[in-house]
Amino acid sequence: MPQITVDYSASLDTVLDRRRFALELHPMTAELIDTTAGNCRTRFRRIEETVVGDGAPGQAFVHVEMAILAGRSEPLKAELAQAVADLLGKHTASAAELTVHASVEVRDLSAAYRKPRVNA
Repeated sequence: MPQITVDYSASLDTVLDRRRFALELHPMTAELIDTTAGNCRTRFRRIEETVVGDGAPGQAFVHVEMAILAGRSEPLKAELAQAVADLLGKHTASAAELTVHASVEVRDLSAAYRKPRVNA
């Protein structure tokens, strides 16, 4: 926890340094929601084809979904979403030839979320 998924257009391959983004995202997230960066897990899913709006060329898409343990307030989740959106903007700013459509969703993990128990 948090479980973070980043879906992004293939056209952002040369723009979005995924590792650097994650390594900045983890400590920022940890500080905001009172966990450790070591608890953050981020996976990236490159999307070969995306269509934005009317399908005009030069459009790119990136969406960050963050699933965190329940109990955080809505204002805190909104603050986290904004901080992630700002970080995402920083990491896609060099995409001058693309219009980047970015979004962030912060949601609670289901009550059914479990991690394996480690034998002590």
